[in-house]
Amino acid sequence: MVRKAGDLSIGDVAKVTGLGVHALRFFEREELFLRPIPRTAGGQRVYEPADVEWLLLCNRLRESGMPIATLKRFAQLVRSGPGNEAERLALLEEHERAVREKIADLTAGLDIIHDKVVTYRRHVEEGTAAGLWSPQPPT
Repeated sequence: MVRKAGDLSIGDVAKVTGLGVHALRFFEREELFLRPIPRTAGGQRVYEPADVEWLLLCNRLRESGMPIATLKRFAQLVRSGPGNEAERLALLEEHERAVREKIADLTAGLDIIHDKVVTYRRHVEEGTAAGLWSPQPPT
């Protein structure tokens, strides 16, 4: 294959996506791309802008906690073309539900932490923080 204008090397894709070259090779081995990545006569991978867009989406899904197995299933569905949109939708809806649940759990934890910050701040400002939740009773 001859590289054409707009084609990207593995180094270019690593810079744009923030993924290392080892991660890009892993994505290829695990068949997470939407197409086989072609190579030049010298064996160098040749990516297109659409591959980068897909990787950016994959990054976002992974950062939001989507397991590799689920991402792989999503890629398989997209690769197989029209006719499975309902299954893709169900997969994304399930992930959305999981992310919303995680956000709710984090928000509940943040609320507790904020209450503790407010309490500590008040006690520090009033000079009454000594022994506040100390592991040993004050003497």
